[in-house]
Amino acid sequence: MAAHVSTVAVLEWVSDRDHRVMRRVNVWTPPRWMRLWMVAATRGGDGWLWYGFAVAVALFGGPLRFRALLAAVLAVATGIALFIQLKHWFKRKRPCALAPHCWATLLPPDQFSFPSGHTITAFAVASSVASFYPILAGLLLFCALSIAVSRVVLGMHFLSDVLAGAAIGAVLGCGAASLLFQHG
Repeated sequence: MAAHVSTVAVLEWVSDRDHRVMRRVNVWTPPRWMRLWMVAATRGGDGWLWYGFAVAVALFGGPLRFRALLAAVLAVATGIALFIQLKHWFKRKRPCALAPHCWATLLPPDQFSFPSGHTITAFAVASSVASFYPILAGLLLFCALSIAVSRVVLGMHFLSDVLAGAAIGAVLGCGAASLLFQHG
């Protein structure tokens, strides 16, 4: 009983913080350059950015390229299956469904918020590919963080959605890379 009460209290605390951030973000108009960056990051997170990375790795990735790409595909496919299931279990409404956003007009890809699929995918790709090409880690992390932040700034997700998505994606990416390093 005490564990249930503690869990409920923690979830209420997280939800309260999430709604505070949402209310602040929804009335904030960032500078034009940041609005453009956030929309570009989210659109890149739709897959286009990662397709570009995949082509670059396939062309210039050397002998590790196939294992790196397989690790990314494995992590992303697992992440997609997981976030689809989690979204249907949690059924958390998106911030944009709860309160109007002052400038973002993008439509969400689905109705549920938790966890962020864009963020899971971003961190799955970034962590798996960076495991094979550490020199790219900074660039990959910048891209993944940009996508995660854009989801909050654009009113698509709560902060806890992207934090959970980043953790899930990073674990999946590192796990897939580790699996392919061991059996490669």
